[in-house]
Amino acid sequence: MPVDTDPAEEQQEELHGQMSFLDHLEELRQRLIRILIGVGIGFAACWTFADPLFVFVSKPVIDAGGKLNMTKLTEGFNVEFKLAIVAAIYLMAPYLMAQVWGFISPGLYKHERRYALPFVIFSTVLFYVGGVFGYYVAFPYAVAFLLDWGRNMGLETLISASEFFDLFMWIMVGLGIVFEIPALIFVLSRIGLVSAGFLLKNIKYAVLICFVVAAIITPTTDVPTMMLMAGPMIGLYLLGVAVAFFFGKKRTKEPGD
Repeated sequence: MPVDTDPAEEQQEELHGQMSFLDHLEELRQRLIRILIGVGIGFAACWTFADPLFVFVSKPVIDAGGKLNMTKLTEGFNVEFKLAIVAAIYLMAPYLMAQVWGFISPGLYKHERRYALPFVIFSTVLFYVGGVFGYYVAFPYAVAFLLDWGRNMGLETLISASEFFDLFMWIMVGLGIVFEIPALIFVLSRIGLVSAGFLLKNIKYAVLICFVVAAIITPTTDVPTMMLMAGPMIGLYLLGVAVAFFFGKKRTKEPGD
């Protein structure tokens, strides 16, 4: 038996899929405001734990034999302020991914929008995995490598707390975003915009883009730290190829879309 639909909802659905450029800008503005509000709420929660968070974050450099220093009167406050923001981003990751999907979905057919929940879950998990990889693998390696390099030159190690945290922030947020590659490919392959064959055919361009992006987002100029960004990106792209192979399909347009 057919289910009656609200004409107003059908009209809204039709307009939703035919947004103008200015409509997209307005949608982007609204999503960014919601993201800022979400991060603000997360910041309020994380600021309470700024001191233990700083102890947790500084552990890799302390374990490597380094010592953090404050060279400006406001440096301690600024470091914990930025640390609370990064913690808020990770805390609110599911909400942020939902906002990203909300911005993407108007460009999809109605039957393609059912991938909202898988995207939010998959992308959130990958974001957290990127953070775990950054804290336990990439960040300690980068800190140890840079400290040893200076010691081999006979330099005394006096590390600015703000400079140290800037490195931490770039690696943690950068790897969290980088680890979203399979989630992005999952969505693109499910709606038929890319395929495993297409991704493999263009892998040489993907590798080049990975190194270019790694060079841009790497906070230091040393090659090993850049490789800590480029290596996972290439591996995640190959994982995305497998995701596209198993989950990809041709894009179809259903009646009424």
